[in-house]
Amino acid sequence: MQQGSDFFPTLGLQEFNENLTNDRDLLYHELRGERLIESPHKHDFFIIMLFEKGSGTHSIDFVNYPIEDNQIHLLFPGQVHEWQIGENGIGYQLMISRGWFEHFIPNLRFATRYYQNHPVIAIHAEDYTLLLQEFVAIRDEISKKDILWDIVQTRIKLIALLLSRCAAAKFNDFEKYSSTPILTKFLAYIDQYYTEERSVSFYAGKLHITPNYLNILTKKTLDVSASSLIQDRLILEAKRLLKSSELSLKDIVYSLGFYDHANFSKFFKKRTGMTPSEFKEGI
Repeated sequence: MQQGSDFFPTLGLQEFNENLTNDRDLLYHELRGERLIESPHKHDFFIIMLFEKGSGTHSIDFVNYPIEDNQIHLLFPGQVHEWQIGENGIGYQLMISRGWFEHFIPNLRFATRYYQNHPVIAIHAEDYTLLLQEFVAIRDEISKKDILWDIVQTRIKLIALLLSRCAAAKFNDFEKYSSTPILTKFLAYIDQYYTEERSVSFYAGKLHITPNYLNILTKKTLDVSASSLIQDRLILEAKRLLKSSELSLKDIVYSLGFYDHANFSKFFKKRTGMTPSEFKEGI
């Protein structure tokens, strides 16, 4: 079955620079003053935003985060976002292709899912200064006629390590998640199979453990059941499609593996407190 995420309006790197060649893997932008994204959309590349000054709101997968001074915002390929940056906003943005992003991941230290759960990180002034130095150095390098891309990649890896240190200092759940590789695999399998398989026993079989043990593991580590994690992924994709695609409700229901509109509506309302139509219209 085709994944629902295939139906989103998706922006690539080239859409941000008409002079960009097809093999370009990174862009640098500065954000100054008021900015508004009028409709939710997703990117096929990774974005790191370093805010020097900030006001307004950044919505990432339907969670609103205040934009403030000395913050890092992370946006992963496939996530839906929109923002309204206030007139005093000053920020620096790196857009990294999906290919380079795959090489970037190991330097983040923790699984990507956990950064997705904490996409906005408040940082200390000294860490902001260190990160800004790397952003500026990348900007200067890619402005040269003969760019040394190995230097750029090395600086991106350093940024990833600095981000990991900031995240570890800010949040206390990263080490707990990373110490449970079975859970990391479970979450990856959910992303792969959530529209086709919703039973805990299927995922337990893929992990070569019992459903009971998988439930014990998720409740102990994340304080939720294994089935709730599967259902949460379905709800997230449903919200993305309802808000950001032009699919009919019937097509959305089918793309998520439901074959009955009433069943999907009951499932969605139980998890969100709203009907799909109410969520789509912002009621």
